[in-house]
Amino acid sequence: MPFEIDETNWRLNYVFTDASLPAPVAGEISESEGKIKIEIKGGKTNRQAEKKILRDVRHILRLDDDLRDFYKYTRTEKTLAWIGKQNAGRLLRSPTVYEDLVKTICTTNCSWALTKKMTANLVEKLGEESGNGKNAFPTAERMASVTVDFYKDEIRAGYRSAYFAELAEKAASGKINPESWLASDLPTKELKKEMKSIKGVGDYAAENLLKLVGRYDGLALDSWLRAQFYKKHNSEQICDDKEIEKHYERFGDWRGLAIWCDMTERWFG
Repeated sequence: MPFEIDETNWRLNYVFTDASLPAPVAGEISESEGKIKIEIKGGKTNRQAEKKILRDVRHILRLDDDLRDFYKYTRTEKTLAWIGKQNAGRLLRSPTVYEDLVKTICTTNCSWALTKKMTANLVEKLGEESGNGKNAFPTAERMASVTVDFYKDEIRAGYRSAYFAELAEKAASGKINPESWLASDLPTKELKKEMKSIKGVGDYAAENLLKLVGRYDGLALDSWLRAQFYKKHNSEQICDDKEIEKHYERFGDWRGLAIWCDMTERWFG
C-alpha cells in the first residue's frame, strides 16, 4: 500500500510517481538471472521517469547500502552467521522518507491490522490513480489539502488526524524536509531529536525511522520485538528493556539491525 507482494511468484509491486508523467505508473520488481527486473504494468513512461524509477528501486531495496562491517560483526556470532551468508539486513523502505514517516506514525499505539487499514485508506482516498487502477501514496500537498475531520472520518486515524494534517502542511510548505535526513551530518542523537520534534514521533518511531535512513544505533523496541525477544532469549519471561539493550550492545552502531535480523530469522527459513 502502495506496496503489494506476490508471495507465490515472489514479485514486489509498487506504484511509482514522477512529475514528468501525467499519472503514476505501476511497476513489478522481481529477480531474473541474478539481476533486478522492473516491469511497468500500468501507464506509460518516458526517459526521465525511467531514470527516477531506477533510483527509487535502488533506494527501496537498499542496493547501495554497505553492510560489510555488519556482516563482520554477525559472522563471529554462531546464531547470527546466517545473516551474512544470506546477505540479509537490507530493510525494505519507501522511495521517500516522507512516506515512511507517515507510515511509521500509523504504527504507533495500535495493532498491525489497524496500521494497514489506515495506510490503505490514505492510498485509496488520497492517492493518485495509475494506469492499472492502483493508487500511489499521496503527496504531502495532497494530504495537506484535506481537513483534520477528513483524517478522523475517512482515514480513521484517531488522535493521529491532527498530526497528519500538521505534518503534511509543514512538508508541503517546505517548513520541514524529511528527505534531508538521508544525508544529514547531524550526530544520531541530534537527528533523533529533530525527528521527535514532529508530533506523533516518539522514541520508537524515531529509532525506526533512523533505521530507514541507514542509522542502526537504536533498537526501536515495540511490543512485537519485545515479545519475540522474551520468547527467543529469555524463556518467555518479561524483562526490562535494559536487559534487551545489554544483549545487543556488542553490535555497537549496528545493534538496531542485529535485533531486527535476530527476531525475524524464521522469515528466512
